[in-house]
Amino acid sequence: MEDGEAIEAATVGNEGMIGVPLLLGTQQIPTQVLAQIAGDALRMKAEVFVREVYWGCPLHTLLLRYTQTLMNQFAQTAACNRLHSVEERCSRWLLMTQDRVGSDEFVLTHEFLSIMLGVRRASVSVVAAILQQAGFIRYHRGKITVLNREGLESASCECYQALKQESDRLLG
Repeated sequence: MEDGEAIEAATVGNEGMIGVPLLLGTQQIPTQVLAQIAGDALRMKAEVFVREVYWGCPLHTLLLRYTQTLMNQFAQTAACNRLHSVEERCSRWLLMTQDRVGSDEFVLTHEFLSIMLGVRRASVSVVAAILQQAGFIRYHRGKITVLNREGLESASCECYQALKQESDRLLG
């Protein structure tokens, strides 16, 4: 927003890419992309991508399917932000992050969690304490360890399963 406020609309990890606008024939979008968690990534020059990812090639087809999963995530996130509690939304984002990181342990600060959830950092502290007291996570100095994934799934809203099922359907 003009005042600097932000909220996360989607999470991209090892299943996806940043650069969908190129796939759709544009050069840019008016959004900001943040790397929240350290990891490896591959990079390709835009002109190489446009030349190599042509209509009908297997990669183009796969990326169109990925684009659908991303659009699903945007829509589900909008509904989730309006209809579900901060605790349910936080559980969903933690599960989605764990899926993309591929580890029970990852670094995610209160500040990033507050952006992801569209709430104040104080709200993140309250929710993290609730999830920690329930034995679902351990949270210390920005380091999150998922201790009980099934418990975290039960604390999450229906949006996590809906997005996961649709992603599995589209991407395999």
